Amino acid sequence: MGYQMGRCDVAVIGAGHAGVEAAMAAARLGAATILFTLTLDGIANLPCNPSIGGTAKGHLVREIDALGGVMGIAADHTLIQSRMLNMGKGPAVHSLRAQIDRRAYHTYVKKLLEGQENLRIKQDEVTGVLVENGRIRGIRTRLGAEYAADAVIIATGTYLNGMIHVGEVSYPSGPDGVSPATGLTADLQQHGIVLRRFKTGTPSRVHKRSIDFDQLEEQKGDEPIVPFSFETTEPLQNQVSCHIAYTNEETHRIILENLDKSPIYSGRIHAIGPRYCPSIEDKIVRFSDKPRHQLFVEPMGMDTQEMYLQGLSSSLPEDVQIAFLRTIKGFENLEIMRNAYAIEYDCCDPLDLRATLEFKAVSGLYGAGQFNGTSGYEEAAAQGLIAGINAARQTQGKEPITLSRSSSYIGTLIDDLVTKGCSDPYRMMTSRSEFRLLLRQDNADERLTPLGYEIGLISEQRYQRFLKKMEQIREEKQRVSKVNVAPSRELNELLVSRGTAELMTGTKMDDLIRRPQLKYDDLAPFDPERPELSFAVREQVEIQLKYEGYIRKQQQEVDELKRLEGRKLPENLDYGKISGLRLEAREKLNRVKPRDVGQASRISGVNPADISTLLIWLEQQEGEKND
Repeated sequence: MGYQMGRCDVAVIGAGHAGVEAAMAAARLGAATILFTLTLDGIANLPCNPSIGGTAKGHLVREIDALGGVMGIAADHTLIQSRMLNMGKGPAVHSLRAQIDRRAYHTYVKKLLEGQENLRIKQDEVTGVLVENGRIRGIRTRLGAEYAADAVIIATGTYLNGMIHVGEVSYPSGPDGVSPATGLTADLQQHGIVLRRFKTGTPSRVHKRSIDFDQLEEQKGDEPIVPFSFETTEPLQNQVSCHIAYTNEETHRIILENLDKSPIYSGRIHAIGPRYCPSIEDKIVRFSDKPRHQLFVEPMGMDTQEMYLQGLSSSLPEDVQIAFLRTIKGFENLEIMRNAYAIEYDCCDPLDLRATLEFKAVSGLYGAGQFNGTSGYEEAAAQGLIAGINAARQTQGKEPITLSRSSSYIGTLIDDLVTKGCSDPYRMMTSRSEFRLLLRQDNADERLTPLGYEIGLISEQRYQRFLKKMEQIREEKQRVSKVNVAPSRELNELLVSRGTAELMTGTKMDDLIRRPQLKYDDLAPFDPERPELSFAVREQVEIQLKYEGYIRKQQQEVDELKRLEGRKLPENLDYGKISGLRLEAREKLNRVKPRDVGQASRISGVNPADISTLLIWLEQQEGEKND
């Protein structure tokens, strides 16, 4: 028995991006919360990329913000360069990505946590969870302290039994030389939590003075900057440039000649690595036909000379790293400040989680972030937010919150994890959503802010601003549908210059906006009554008009999904007793225990015939109840 250190409603283990969102959400919802971290200096650390967002990841950040999370506003306050990706494609895949001042981000988030009511922060290692009759009762620390808690969230990131690999050298560690968490794994396994071993890696950090930037391609930020947070109103400024470099045949030769020294290829690492963010060794082996690979040179912050080499993750020995890096044009005199490395860590099987992110085996125990088998700060933060909300609501006797696939990328992420599982670190991509035209990053507030307000994470003031924005969009769409536009020489010159047909007769303004070659703002000179509106409102008017037919069609698909999701399945149902189901379907359904027919239809190994059998069984059960 340890010594008692009081009680709380929610205890959060780990203060990375998942833990931060979980702790902030739980505390803001009124739950007495304590956040444990191995080191206070590692709160909200960016141990890999000094960036937030990216393709699909930017969608997650905006959704986190729309629900009332902190990642978006923290990124806006600490960004040093911002770009909107995929602008050559449609709005469904436009995604924000910002370079972040790494230390400023940590400082900003730590200050938020320290100022939050109902939240205590404690530097200590949690080595055990206290479970009684299948329900969480608290946690135990390495020093022997016990804290009673009604809910516990595990957000250990890559620190749980972390093992660093550089060539033939391996040693226990978390990222950035922080000691790993070594006591929790065995304890969790004693309580029936199945753990797996995953791997990730990170590139070298190098000294800015050792790079010849004249030999690299400059990559500037976008102007004006679109913020992550719907709350950010002040203009943001780009402060740095990034640069692009390329590997070459000599780079590849050195790497290939030293593959036997890589712990991945020598067999010393058995953990599963990320499929969509491979090491440079993997890239060269898997894409042997490519003569070069692109990499990005990214600043780590405004007060440091460290530069991050995005795209050059490696676990080769230090001398090999130096050798292949110096073959790259502009890197001939490169100085490595922090070596690239691979890291192995323990994580759970997300199939053991409910859609609320609560473990099925232990009531009140939640998982979030890389502990759930994902990769990326943004995926971690999204899960932390949902876990924090649900942990707080459980302690308050309220119904949990689950997000559907049709509502958000967060819902898609969690549904993928708890329904399909993951055999390697899961990364969010726009292609994972069948509803991506509805789930754009630009309309995240329209989709999720009402829910954030209902939960209690969105203030009344912010909600009223949101309602005003929605009204402005509605009014402007209605107005342009009534505005008549007559042909004129100036207008036809614009139309021809944009590659679209001249106007021969009068038309409505909204019909012109619908033309793919035209922008809403292009037509301002021909719309003298146009009101002064924010960029966000103008953007929504244009997108909603241009894609109206496609949006309507996708909404019909959502309605069909909701019909299936409305057919609930008992959580304790034994699918082995339902005749007509195939053996594989029975095994998979009993493993996942889907909450509804919609989720059942997405389980790998369950086919349409099995779903028809389930629907027939449900109808029979409902008929028996009515008899």
